[in-house]
Amino acid sequence: MAGSMDEEQGKGRGIAADPRLLAAAAAGLASAVLGLWAFRGLPGGAFALWLASLPLFMAGIGFGGFTILAALAVASLVLLLLGSSLGLGLYLALFGVPAAALVLAAGRPAVLGLPFALLGLIPAAGVLLAAFLLGDAPGGLEGAMREAAEVGLQRMGLPANQGLVEELVRIKAAAIGFWVALALLVNAAAAAALLKRAGVIAATPAWREARLPGWYPLLPALAGGLWLAAEEGGDAVTLSLLLVLLVPVFLHGLAALHRASAALRGRAFVLGGAYAALLILSVPVALGVAGYGFYDILNGTRARRAAPPRV
Repeated sequence: MAGSMDEEQGKGRGIAADPRLLAAAAAGLASAVLGLWAFRGLPGGAFALWLASLPLFMAGIGFGGFTILAALAVASLVLLLLGSSLGLGLYLALFGVPAAALVLAAGRPAVLGLPFALLGLIPAAGVLLAAFLLGDAPGGLEGAMREAAEVGLQRMGLPANQGLVEELVRIKAAAIGFWVALALLVNAAAAAALLKRAGVIAATPAWREARLPGWYPLLPALAGGLWLAAEEGGDAVTLSLLLVLLVPVFLHGLAALHRASAALRGRAFVLGGAYAALLILSVPVALGVAGYGFYDILNGTRARRAAPPRV
């Protein structure tokens, strides 16, 4: 009798009884499939790779830090068994580890200041790591970027003009960091929206309320000083650092614009015009948005310091 009771209780144990483990297994398998789809060159593989972090975010935002770490372990095991160590390293560096870091930094309930900062710190760390690993290669990171730019232009049937190659070398690493940060942000927002629609979470994180910490502007300022001090023609690493560290400030500026226009009657036209200008005059408008981000960070820091202490 006692044995049958233990048997009945045992049926409720295991993976099937824990939604966190179920979510981790499903998210890990889905993320690994997206990664393998891309690494094996199947149709739509490039698009699939950019979505590889979406299942991980769904697991982490919906069920917590343990679940996203378990999902990452499942995905890593599948990629290692069915893929290659190079593919696994690429997956972990671009999407797996950053997604887990963002979820763990946000915590529960989500506080988005530190995750916003990580959208610049993670790509910056990637640039520094790549520069270190390629330090013994001919030309270092700049040499590797130059070779990649020349191969890319040749595959597109374009002449490898020296001036164009040099410009691509200077911004290529930063461009990769920007698109990775943007993909992480979009996937996190999409995951939260899907979880809310499914009733897993009550509300999505207030993305427009995200604020960078007051210390963050010191990092792009430092990177800017290093870039100005670098030798002409050898500033690809420092310029890339500056640009990727400016990405969160730009995102902060967009969030601040959404906050500032919340009470405007013609808010839709204002935001629509801002985004249209960003598409047409991308560089100057992006710099203006980043400048507004710096102002909002400074203004918010002053307001917090001036606020009376809570009783």
